[in-house]
Amino acid sequence: MSKREIYYVSPHGKDWQVKKEKGKKASSVHATKEEAIEEAKRLAKRTGLGQVKIQKKDGTFQIEYTYGKDPRKYRD
Repeated sequence: MSKREIYYVSPHGKDWQVKKEKGKKASSVHATKEEAIEEAKRLAKRTGLGQVKIQKKDGTFQIEYTYGKDPRKYRD
């Protein structure tokens, strides 16, 4: 089973950062939230199974995007 790679978009001072789950440093820092989201999506799409979780300025989660085939089995 492939492991999902998760990228977070979160506030970073006046900027926005993209950070891989369990990463010690930001993958990138951007002036706008939109730029950070686009970079996080690009990184997640290039993995076999990726996810982007986007936070608001207050730290709550706004939305998430999942890319690739989910390895978990669901009943139809």
